[in-house]
Amino acid sequence: MSCPEPTRQDASSDLARRAAAVLQENDLGSWTKAAPRLYPHQWSWDSAFIAIGWARLDTQRAAKELQTLFAAQWTTGMAPHIVFNPAIPLDSYFPSAHFWDTAALSGDVPAPPPHTSGLCQPPVHAIAAQRIWQVARRQGDRTAIDATAFLRDLYPRLLAWHRYLATARDPEESGLVTIYHPWEGTDNSPRWDTALGAIEVGDLPPYARTDLQHVADQSQRPSKPEYDRYLWLVELMKRSHYDDAVIATRHPFQIKDVLFSAILVAANEALLAIAAIVEAADPERTTIAGWMDRGRRGLAERWDEDLGLCLDYDLRTRTPVRVRTIAGFAPLIAGGATAERQAALLATFDSVAFTGHPDLRWPVPPSTSPDDPGFRPRNYWRGPTWPVMNWLLWWAFDRTGEHDHAHQLRQAGLDQIASVGFAEYVEPFTGEPLGSPDQSWTAAVALDWLAAGDESMF
Repeated sequence: MSCPEPTRQDASSDLARRAAAVLQENDLGSWTKAAPRLYPHQWSWDSAFIAIGWARLDTQRAAKELQTLFAAQWTTGMAPHIVFNPAIPLDSYFPSAHFWDTAALSGDVPAPPPHTSGLCQPPVHAIAAQRIWQVARRQGDRTAIDATAFLRDLYPRLLAWHRYLATARDPEESGLVTIYHPWEGTDNSPRWDTALGAIEVGDLPPYARTDLQHVADQSQRPSKPEYDRYLWLVELMKRSHYDDAVIATRHPFQIKDVLFSAILVAANEALLAIAAIVEAADPERTTIAGWMDRGRRGLAERWDEDLGLCLDYDLRTRTPVRVRTIAGFAPLIAGGATAERQAALLATFDSVAFTGHPDLRWPVPPSTSPDDPGFRPRNYWRGPTWPVMNWLLWWAFDRTGEHDHAHQLRQAGLDQIASVGFAEYVEPFTGEPLGSPDQSWTAAVALDWLAAGDESMF
C-alpha cells in the first residue's frame, strides 16, 4: 500500500520541530548562541530575533533572553553588540573579549564588568519585547510568564537604550543614528566601501581569523583588507576609551545608517506601546513619540528619487552613499511614508533590481541588488539573501497593511528555509546555503512565520 503524500501542514509541523531543535541545541540556559560554532557568544540583534522565536516555544525563556542581554547594558544605555561567553577559551573566537578590553578602557561598563564588545547593533529589542507580550497574552493560562511584569522590568532599560541612540549617536538631532563601524550595520556591505577605502590602517598586531575556520569557501567572508580596516577602527575606538563624545570629533568612519535608523523608528513605535502598557509617565511617552517622528523625517530627507531607495549619509564627506542594497527599503520598516513614497519603494522592491530579478531562486530580496557594481552573490552582505531580513520586511509589510507583499514574502521565505535549512544566508540564484548552518535567528524567524500562519501549532 502506498503512503499518502505529506500535506503542507505535515511539512510545516516538521519544519517547526526542526527549528525548535536548533534553538534548543544552541540554548545555554539564559541565552542562546547565535550559531553552534562560528558564533559561540550572545549577539545583540541576534538575541532580539531569537527571543521572538523562543516566544513561540516558551515565553519565559524568551523573556530571559532579553533580560540576560540587558544585564550587560552599559551605564550610557548602550546594549553592546557582543556579550562574550566566559566559559569558552579566548582563542575560540576573534576578536575576543581580551581584544576589546572594554572593562579596562571604559568607565561605562557595568560592575561587575561583563565581557562585552564596545559597539552596538540595530535595536530590534523593543519589537521583540512587544512580540513576547503579544504571544503571552494570546496564550493566556498556557504561558509561564507574567507578560506585563516582564515589560515593567525591561522598559527602563529599553528607554535608556533608545535614549542613548537618540542622543549620543545623534547629537545633531537629525533623526538618524551614526554608526562607527561596519559591524554595527551590515558588516561587509558595499554601503561602506568608499568610507573604508579612505581609511589608512596603522600598525596592527598579527591576528588569526577564526571565522575562516568555519566556512568551506573563504570567498564568502570579508577580505583581509576589509578585516584590517575593521580591526583598525576598533583600535581607534579603544584609543578614545569608547567615549562617544571623543569618537564623534575624530573617528574616520561615521555614517548615518538608514537601516539602523529605521529599525529604531519601528522600535520606538513598539516602545511607545509598551510605555502605555506599563503606564509610563506622560513626558516619557512624549519623548518616545518625538524620537519616532524625528526619525521618519530624517529618513525622508535621505530619499533618492532616481534609485527609488533611501540612502545612507557619510558624515565625513557630507555625501549620500549611492549603493543599491536592502537597506534602501528603510522607510518600509520605519512606516509612516507618504502613499507616493510607499508606492515608489514597492516598485523598486518588485523590480528586476531586487525581488523581480528573473534569475532568483526565490523571490526574496538580495542583500545587494544584482544590478549594483558591488554585487557578489556568495559574499556575506554583498548579495546573498538573509532569512532574518526577509522576516523583518515581512513584519514591516504586515504592520503597514501591505498584506499581499507580506503573504508572498512569508511564503517564499518559508519555502527557502524548508529547502536549504537554517542557513545564515543563501546564494540568491542557486539557492545554496552559505555561512553558518543551524543559525539561531533563522530558526527563530521560521518559528514565528509558522505560528503566524497557524497559531494552533503552538
